[in-house]
Parts: sequence; structure tokens; C-alpha cells
Amino acid sequence: MKNTLKYNLLVTIASVVCICIFANGCGSSGMEGYTHQWLYPEDVSTVYVKMFDNKGFRRGQEYVLTDAICKRIESQTPYKIVSDMDRADTLLSGQVGSIGSSVLSTDRYSGRPLGYEVYADVVVTWTNLKTGQVLVNNETVSASSSYSSQLGQDFEYASNVAMNKAAQRVVELMETEW
Repeated sequence: MKNTLKYNLLVTIASVVCICIFANGCGSSGMEGYTHQWLYPEDVSTVYVKMFDNKGFRRGQEYVLTDAICKRIESQTPYKIVSDMDRADTLLSGQVGSIGSSVLSTDRYSGRPLGYEVYADVVVTWTNLKTGQVLVNNETVSASSSYSSQLGQDFEYASNVAMNKAAQRVVELMETEW
């Protein structure tokens, strides 16, 4: 009986210690680590996305980029896209800086290119229209995609993929820092 009482007391103390450790481990007690905060600024609910400019000679990619950014904002963030800047909390604008192509691989015997890479640079600014605060100030994001004419792919295909990757990185810039 005496051993059972000691065993029960030991199990109870061990259980209380484990509960205290686990309960304190996931809380936000000022320690670095996990948090329950939102990934995006909470004072923003609407975004006006201005048509991106294109500084390069390859036309049409600014439309692909702007469309991809709008779709990603709607699907991956809590924000809504509005078409009237007067009703928006924030303004997202920018420009396609450069779009280029390079050869990734060549045929060993003929020297003809087999694979290509398309790369793009995009400059983004995100401004809070209520406070005038610049949330993202002329940040540059880069993206690339490869293609092969032997697979029936072309520059247009790869540049659209690169613009979608750039749009993903633009939306990632809208997250608050950890």
C-alpha cells in the first residue's frame, strides 16, 4: 500500500510537470519561435493593383504579371482587389524591369541550343493609402523558367511561367516580417 501511494504521487507530480512544460512551450511569452499572429498586416483589407509598367521591349508581359498578382492576392491573402482606388486601403504598383533569355544547353554534335531559360526582374511598391506609409519600397523580385523547343515549348510559355513565379514572390513581399 505504501509503494502504491508513492507511485501515485510520483505519477501525479510528473504529469503536472509535463502539462506545465507543454502548455508554456507553444505560448507567446516573449520568446522567439511560434506565434499566433496573422501573416499579413491586419489594418489592410482592400488592395488596388495598378497596371504594371513594362520597361523592356517584350510587350504584353505586364498584363500577364498584373493578372497573376491579382489572382494570387485574391486566393492566397485575406485581401480583396478593388477596381476603384478611392475605396482601396492600399496601392500596389510596379514595373517589369527586364525580361531576357539565355541558352542553358546545346547539342554536343551540332551546337544547336536544346534548352533555354527566361528570366525576369520586377520592381514593386506597396503603399498604405490611409496613412501614406510605404509598406514595400521598390523591392526587386526575380524569377526564371526554362523551356525547350523539342518539348513544344516556346519563349511565350516560359515567360508566362516566370511572370507567375514573380507574382508569387510579390505576394510573399506583402507578408509581415516574422
